[in-house]
Order: sequence, then structure tokens, then C-alpha cells
Amino acid sequence: MTEVNTIHGSPGQKPAHKGRPVYLDYQATTPLDPRVLEAMMPFYTEKFGNPHSRDHFFGWEAEEAVEKARGQIAALIGAGEKEIIFTSGATESNNLAIKGVARLHAHHNGSPKTHIVTCATEHKCVLEASAALERDGIAITYLPVGPNGLIDLDQLRDAITDNTSLVSIMGVNNEIGVIQPLAEIGALCREAGVFFHTDAAQAYGKIGLDVDAMSIDLMSISGHKVYGPMGIGALFVRRRPRVRLETLIDGGGQEQGLRSGTLPTPLCVGLGEASAIAATDMDEETTRLKGLKDLFLNNILTRLEGVAINGDLEARIPGNLSLSFSDIQAEDLTAGLKDLAISTGAACSSATVGPSHVLEALGLSEELSAATIRIGLGRFTNEDDIKFATETITAEVERLRRVNPRQTSAA
Repeated sequence: MTEVNTIHGSPGQKPAHKGRPVYLDYQATTPLDPRVLEAMMPFYTEKFGNPHSRDHFFGWEAEEAVEKARGQIAALIGAGEKEIIFTSGATESNNLAIKGVARLHAHHNGSPKTHIVTCATEHKCVLEASAALERDGIAITYLPVGPNGLIDLDQLRDAITDNTSLVSIMGVNNEIGVIQPLAEIGALCREAGVFFHTDAAQAYGKIGLDVDAMSIDLMSISGHKVYGPMGIGALFVRRRPRVRLETLIDGGGQEQGLRSGTLPTPLCVGLGEASAIAATDMDEETTRLKGLKDLFLNNILTRLEGVAINGDLEARIPGNLSLSFSDIQAEDLTAGLKDLAISTGAACSSATVGPSHVLEALGLSEELSAATIRIGLGRFTNEDDIKFATETITAEVERLRRVNPRQTSAA
């Protein structure tokens, strides 16, 4: 059992997690909620039918479960059931939305539109999808963000032209947790007559989302970010005014012809159940996580100097903190924290060598980017976890600064 000095001077011990590290990386993935697993299990065993089998009970039973899940997802964002298209996850949803709209409008015989607008701090799959479109001749405008991580609405307005078909801005950033002004962006896009897509993988189930109130036309959803299973996601596709897409996958024409392939009934059920739980528990969970985040920050800032918080302090989800520590390397810090599971950035970019594109867009120096960690709090984080984490991080930062003192600018 690891022991460190607590903030109040009494010995602290690692919380009991069956010998595993304390998990604080909820932006990378979330554990499956046991209630979700319970709902899924029958569809791996006795309720194993193909939801597209229309001729017998087993198919009808599976189809009914899939449609129930579709309704649970729709209810959480104020959508219609027929507007929910199941996918393998947010990466596929983002690709279908962005490439689907851009290519269809670029190939339109009457009035082709060959321009889309996105943001410099988007998830890698959005940036790579945009880069693929650029190679096909689609013009892309990458909006900058301010030091707080938020876009400037006037810059967005100026970026939209008569040739623009789509604006794609993520709801909550996966590295720094900031919430973009979705309702204002949606209103601006609706006024300009362009479609608005948002990558809501980190927002869905964590903040209130209403596709009508926010004028959102396409929304990408991920199961494993909301305590559901990996390998399942969804794309909201507005029907009125109707959004038309060029499909990515050819096959049997499932999901209204937008996404062919046999639906994985247990995974669909899991995403539906996770959505229903989020609808019930979101407000209480938000309040609890805010308390844990404030406890974490108070403990860290009381003990350490040279700590900077990246991203807007108000417009952010309570379960995320991006912290830069002067005079250390984040990789050295995480290597020394064997009893904590935290990250130096986005899991999707772990194979990329170089500074975070998100932190770079905020204006952080390469040195401070390399001194940044991400703390992700979630449904199963408790106060003991927070106390242990802050004590452990504080001790390791102090040790690293003693071992390798460097003269750098303060964070």
C-alpha cells in the first residue's frame, strides 16, 4: 500500500481498487456502468437475433430492443427516433457527417459548394477527415481559438461564404474540457443557411444538449465516453430541414441507407441504457464532479506554485482539468505516478510525436505543452481518490523539481 503525507498531515493510503491504479482518465474512456452491462447481457445469450431478420420472433425481439435504444438516445438530445443513425463510434460519425455533407454538396450539379469551416482544436478524426477533403479539392477554413480555447463568433461569421456547405465545431474539447457556445454557433449557421455539425463525444450525457434549441443539424455520439460499451456510436441527422449525405459504406442499406451493416444489438442496447441513465443522473453527477474538481484544484494550488489551468475556467465540464506544471516534464511526472492513471494528452494522439495541437492553438509554448497533464474525473471517482491523487501528484512534482531544478519561466 503506497503511503504519502496528506494535506492535513495524517498518513494517506491509496484507495482500494483491487491493486490497480486510481483511474483519472475519463476523457480517454469511461468504465462500463454495471447497469448498462446488465441491460446488454441478455442480448449476448438468449436474445441473440439479428435485428434485420423480419420473418421470426428472434429478429423482431432484437429489432424492438434496437428501436428502444434509438429512442433513448434521441430523448437525451431532443431529437426524433428516425434521426438517430447507429455507427461504430464518434470517429465514423464524424467522417460520415463531414465527408457526407461536403462531398454531396461538392457534386451537386445545380450549385456546388466546395468549402467547410472547422476549428484548429478539433479531435484528430475531424482534422484528418478535413485534410482528406482538402486533397479532393474542398477548401477548409480552420478557425483559431483564443487563449481560453473558445472560438470567436465574429471570426466564424466572417469565415462563412456563399460557397460554404458545413460548419463543424466540437461541443466539448477532449483535452481541455472547454464548452463551445453551441446555441450561438447554431443560430449563426441557420441564419447563413449552412449545416452545423458538432462532435459531441465529450459533451453527450455530460451537458444539456437540445438539437432544436441549438440549431444543430448533425451530432456525433460515442458510447464509451458515456459509460456505455466501446464499438458503438450514433449520428444525429436532422430531417427537417433535411440533411442529405453521401454514404461511406455500401451494403444492405441498413440505417435508412446511410450506414450499411448488421447492427450489434447488445451494443445498441448498451448505448441506449447509458443514455437513459445520463438523462436521469446528469444534474446530480455534474454537481458532484464540480465539488471533486474544486477539491482537487484547492489541494494542488495550496501546495504547489507554478501551476496553470488551461482553458476557460467557467465554460468547461467539471470532470476535466488540463494543468501545466513549470520546471518539469509531464512524461517524467506520469512515469513516476504508478498508482495513478492520468494522461499527458488525448489518447487519439498518443502515437503522434510532438506537442499537442490543442495546447499549441491556445498559445502555450512547447516547453509548457510538454509540462501538461490531463485529469479526467468521472462517475466512479470519489473523494478518497481525489485526496490520494493530489497528495501523490504534489509529492512527485516536488521531487522532480528537486532532482532536476531548471530555470524556466513560471506557468
